[in-house]
Amino acid sequence: MAAYAAAKNGNSVILIEKNEKLGKKIYITGKGRCNLTNDCSPDDFLSNVVHGGKFLTGAAYGFPSEKTMAFMEEHGLSLKVERGNRVFPVSDHASDVTKTLERACKSVGVQIRLNETVKEINFSNDAIAGIITDIEFYPCDAAIVATGGISYPATGSTGDGYRFAEDAGHTLVTPVPSLVGIELKENFSSAQGIALKNVVLTAQRNDKTISSRMGELLFTHFGISGPLVLSLSAEINRLPLQEVILMLDFKPALDEKQLDARLLRDFAERKNEQIKNVMRGLLPAGIIPYVLRLCRIKPETRVNEVRKEERAQLINALKRFPLAPLKLRGFEEAVVTSGGVELKEINPKTMESKRISGLYFCGEVLDVDAYTGGFNLQIAFSTGYMAGNAI
Repeated sequence: MAAYAAAKNGNSVILIEKNEKLGKKIYITGKGRCNLTNDCSPDDFLSNVVHGGKFLTGAAYGFPSEKTMAFMEEHGLSLKVERGNRVFPVSDHASDVTKTLERACKSVGVQIRLNETVKEINFSNDAIAGIITDIEFYPCDAAIVATGGISYPATGSTGDGYRFAEDAGHTLVTPVPSLVGIELKENFSSAQGIALKNVVLTAQRNDKTISSRMGELLFTHFGISGPLVLSLSAEINRLPLQEVILMLDFKPALDEKQLDARLLRDFAERKNEQIKNVMRGLLPAGIIPYVLRLCRIKPETRVNEVRKEERAQLINALKRFPLAPLKLRGFEEAVVTSGGVELKEINPKTMESKRISGLYFCGEVLDVDAYTGGFNLQIAFSTGYMAGNAI
């Protein structure tokens, strides 16, 4: 997008790509279908940005999702909008998004160099002098760093952009994984593979609620994942996790009084049965042992033997089941990188460095990130367009 926008203005543009093909990361987005943007207003888009919302305001209005969609369709890609306003190619092939961007670049004369790695950016008197690759030297008066972060390093995201930024004297906000699963201190092996829908997960630090959201949660071999957990990871990834506690509400549709009435009814109907079997009306079988252990109730206890205070503990466990995070999963699984080039050092209208004339940064290499739903790719398109168009 940056190359297209710069070339459209009549500049001579060379796009240098170290991989054997363009847009390698696009191929794996949206499970290979590429959720390329979100069909929403700039304000809605900004409300889904976790870090850098204020900085992105100009870009969000300058090149909003409707312009991304119009751009794609103008260059031959048919689009469709799915649940949550997520936008996909009609073909369901992520490769068609890459082909469209490549077509657009070629239509305005962008020269593409594949299998070529940028080694360093040359400066002279606080301005760009040229680019050194493993093949040749390119003199130039502007360079746009659009390298992404360090998530999914197999796609070529190996942090090169951070090195270029530091070489230019920029400050880095330490990169951390975002939109990623959370490893737990306790092993929930018998719950592995269980997906819970419409549950609420709350993150607290020092008795203060950081985030509370509803969605789908999946128990895995390492802890928890699923859409709900990925979103929450974006809000806790810069905190000391030893100070964070997660609370899972299995039954957000019922308050404590309603839940007590439900338990009393279930217990009355099946009073001679063991509690581990009666609880199956409320929870998947693989979760029940952990809830009972927390309440110190033996699984074989008959429900007519459950005391009132034990029932109160059960209700508390169903509404506030504690999960202790150990760490986030790594960059190789993270959908995006949070952190990057310090935003105070970048002009938000043009994406140009305030330190080096002619040096621009766009996309994930900046300290900007958002939730899932096409918002991170829209950040890339908006900032890429603003950078290229400013030259």
